[in-house]
Amino acid sequence: MEIFDVLIIGGGVSGVSCAQVLGSAVKKPFVADKKVGIIMHQKTSMLQDAIFYNAYGVKQGTLGSDLLSQSIEDLNYYKHLIQIFGEKVTSVRRVNEVYEVRTNKDICYTKLIVVAVNSSPTFDIEGLLEYVEPHKKSLASKNRIQLKNNDHLVVDGIYVVGTLAGHRSQLAIAAGSGAAVATDILTLWNDGVETHSHDSIRVK
Repeated sequence: MEIFDVLIIGGGVSGVSCAQVLGSAVKKPFVADKKVGIIMHQKTSMLQDAIFYNAYGVKQGTLGSDLLSQSIEDLNYYKHLIQIFGEKVTSVRRVNEVYEVRTNKDICYTKLIVVAVNSSPTFDIEGLLEYVEPHKKSLASKNRIQLKNNDHLVVDGIYVVGTLAGHRSQLAIAAGSGAAVATDILTLWNDGVETHSHDSIRVK
């Protein structure tokens, strides 16, 4: 049985940001043998209708739909990172030491999960519904939800990022949330020693 070390559910801003940081850390000894996957479900991403004039590092007037397409190309840079297309997660459950993740097409297994879908009340991943609560930073009239979490950790082995973690809907916040969880996972893999992943033009 093939097992992911971490599986990211969702190909929007927070999910891709998390994947990029984990992907860029592959040269670290404690990451080199890790298997990272991301289910690139983008149809319900809030970026589909967005246009950006106030996002750091993003050219003014950039369409969110273009960013979604670009994110697929960007992740192709990390050859060890597995992108899964055309699948939607339907359930998550603990099976011994790993999680079983069922989609509309397949079943896979992973040690860690990062939930990176949006905060729509249509959220319907079986096994996670018990953690759903009203979104604490959204207007009640929008009927948004979040998953109960402590600094992104829902329960042992399951993280949540982006608006579903209770953050406001801003691209920079969502990206930062995903990156933050990636560094938490890197630290976990590094036996609890704080770490992160930086690229640099300086010769080492």
